[in-house]
Amino acid sequence: MSHAAAPTARTEPVRADRQPPAAQRVYAHVKQAVLERRYEGGVLLTEGELAEAVGVSRTPVREGLLRLEVEGLIRLYPKKGALVLPVSAQEIEDVVETRLLVEQHAVRRAHPVSDNLVARLEELLAEQRTHAASGDLPAFSVADRAFHAAIVEATGNQILTRLYDQLRDRQLRMGVAVMHAHPDRVAKNITEHADILRTLREGDTDAAAHAVHQHVSRVRQLVRGDDRADLAAPVLDGTRGEAR
Repeated sequence: MSHAAAPTARTEPVRADRQPPAAQRVYAHVKQAVLERRYEGGVLLTEGELAEAVGVSRTPVREGLLRLEVEGLIRLYPKKGALVLPVSAQEIEDVVETRLLVEQHAVRRAHPVSDNLVARLEELLAEQRTHAASGDLPAFSVADRAFHAAIVEATGNQILTRLYDQLRDRQLRMGVAVMHAHPDRVAKNITEHADILRTLREGDTDAAAHAVHQHVSRVRQLVRGDDRADLAAPVLDGTRGEAR
């Protein structure tokens, strides 16, 4: 009597972790560098340089750059490259105005402040002190922005939170730019954040709203008193690929 062969066990092929698509890698690389000011406003990036930096061909470079142009971080110039757009004074004015509307409302809605929110804000303050001590301005800016976002999220208003999230990239970029230009703002930001937390703990919503207004308005005041070239739109130079 013949016996059927026992079925052999089938094993799934081992799959190596896949990298993100090439265009996504270009997009992430350039965006992070712009937000951290490794690519500063007014610099012209060429497709060849970016392809070499990321390790891809030029086709995905164009795809990644198109996404960044839609987000308003760069402007594409045919046969020249991608110009990193400087932060304009008007953009800062618009962001500050929107932040004041959202954040002053949020600190009033946060009353009575929860233990979870207090703990989260204390944690973010500690992160800011750590990053300040190491001189890591991009990481400090992320923790700085997260401090404000935590208060907005505490309102429980998901529409307001999503609206605030749309400011994220602009806030991070502006935060790094201001701290580069005014290094003393790092310590002052920590002091002002501690003051916001103190007023929230004390349940004084008027004082908390005032502290937020004073803190957020500092950016506007610094820009109005700063006439450096990187706040103005640059003129494209067609030679090396830098703005003048």
